[in-house]
Amino acid sequence: MKMAILGAGGIAKKMAATIQEIPEVEAYAVASRSLEKAERFAREHGFKKAYGSYEEMVRDEAVDLVYVATPHSHHLEHGKLCAAYGKNMLVEKAFTQNAGQAKELLELAKEKKVLAAEAIWTRYMPSRQMLLDIMESGIIGEICSLHATLSYPVAQVERIRRPELAGGALLDLGVYPLNFAFMAFGDDVEKIDASAVLAETGVDMAANMTLTYRDGKVASLFCDARVADNREGAIYGDKGYIMVQNINNCEMIRVYNDDHALLKEASVPAQITGYEYEVYACMEALQKGELECPQMPHKDIIRVMEVMDEIRAKIGVIYPNER
Repeated sequence: MKMAILGAGGIAKKMAATIQEIPEVEAYAVASRSLEKAERFAREHGFKKAYGSYEEMVRDEAVDLVYVATPHSHHLEHGKLCAAYGKNMLVEKAFTQNAGQAKELLELAKEKKVLAAEAIWTRYMPSRQMLLDIMESGIIGEICSLHATLSYPVAQVERIRRPELAGGALLDLGVYPLNFAFMAFGDDVEKIDASAVLAETGVDMAANMTLTYRDGKVASLFCDARVADNREGAIYGDKGYIMVQNINNCEMIRVYNDDHALLKEASVPAQITGYEYEVYACMEALQKGELECPQMPHKDIIRVMEVMDEIRAKIGVIYPNER
């Protein structure tokens, strides 16, 4: 599979390093708004071709899959560009800046008969099924609640601070605790409560979210772009609890009884970077002629965006083109 990267920033470098280690994938092309930057990226990461415009790259008939690695604010535009030229796409999270954009892009992808997937890597990792298996085993009894937190000190990064780039902690960091909750408890949320600390630019620097489910489960979630935290997740039952070390890229799962005694622990398989799982999922979907990945189907992409829209409405974060 010939893979191309649209955008040559930091996250693109991690994907480039990943696909270099996947025998079935060729690091074929990279595009930037600057040809010089694209050529430098191609030299450093072993890509065959470099383009100084995004459109020029997606017009290349040899490209099989495009990884969209630009800011959230540009995902719709660049996803539509991929679809217009019949290119399958793996779009970095958050998929778009709001649910309306997600629906528009997914409808266009379906019309053009191209794969559209979201690069929310935790959805594709083996640790997801490992956690579900432990939950379903009944070892912690009836499950009632969970908490998840993810914070990194990225407050000074331009794409985080600028509302015109759909910045803030929620779309960049909070999307992971939300997906942790959805993977564990599903998306039948009855009530959403949220509060936040806003930057002078109007975007959220920290957000606290509570999801109350129709069946009585509760998910308490947090993110903060000003600090680093323990990236911890926990799922609580009436006979014990599960602790997940690093919800952003699970390192270890530990199970305790209600007396806090360790019952079992499970480590995750060795990996390249963790990004390989979403690439393999796209490859499998393409081989089967499918337009979405079952690990993160289109309905889930939209549902996550809808919940983040509601959270932003509650904390008062509106991006310029939404006014």
